[in-house]
Amino acid sequence: MNRLQNKVMLITGAGSGLGRETALLAAQEGARVVVTDKIESRIAPVVEAIEAAGGTASGIRVDVTSESDIEAGVAHAVDTYGRLDVAHANAGVTVPGFGSVAFEDVTVEEWNTVNDVNFLGVFLTIKHAVRAMKTTGGGSIVVTTSASALVAYPGFGAYVAGKTGAIGIVRAAAYDFGKYGIRVNATCPTHGMSANFGQDPEAPVLGRSYEQMAGPWDPTHAVMPLRIPEPPSLAHNAWPVIFLASDESQYMSGTAIPTGDGGQHARVSIPFPDRWTLNDETPEVDV
Repeated sequence: MNRLQNKVMLITGAGSGLGRETALLAAQEGARVVVTDKIESRIAPVVEAIEAAGGTASGIRVDVTSESDIEAGVAHAVDTYGRLDVAHANAGVTVPGFGSVAFEDVTVEEWNTVNDVNFLGVFLTIKHAVRAMKTTGGGSIVVTTSASALVAYPGFGAYVAGKTGAIGIVRAAAYDFGKYGIRVNATCPTHGMSANFGQDPEAPVLGRSYEQMAGPWDPTHAVMPLRIPEPPSLAHNAWPVIFLASDESQYMSGTAIPTGDGGQHARVSIPFPDRWTLNDETPEVDV
């Protein structure tokens, strides 16, 4: 089944991690993929992998904090393939110290470094994607936010703020652009995220999640309620992007879907044991 047959899809941050995985799957599903990344050396390997598998792709360097770069990326898609049907605003960065810097010690410069990508970059990508999509009668925009936008991560204040704000942009854009047939949705990845995310941007691309890199998977020790034999992977977060990009979700807009979640958001923070009552009527109470 080719969910994205003949659609033109631009992906930011597609040189590694979730963006790369989405690019490979999108091409597999028939899309003509525009691979963009701030790190230029990461673009060609993704384009080559897509072409080697029989897909169609091209690449261009895009720094999502630069409006002229975003505009050039969208123009490249339209000039190369004649249109833009899907934009995946995926590029993101983590906080300095990967959660080890106290909120009150984060500098304004550090705050802006994170949110110029995670927040402003989403706005700029939507802004210019919409301009192209309006000329062809519609499209789908998918934004990678984070589970941290739903439940905060300790030590990640700047990141949490930007990702939460990105969901607000998604809702506003869905309302404003629905009349043009343009849908805007978000994914909120939890587990199954790239092991590259906390590494130096120039580190080799691993193509695996934290959980996959951790060694043999034992589902009985998983932190999420769901128990399945394989660990969460990049693909578990990429496939929902493909769904939101496709016509299968054509009546979804303004949503934010937790992916790779494994049931985390289905439970409360109170640690109830499996049998939390002495019988069907009397709760267990610690005294």
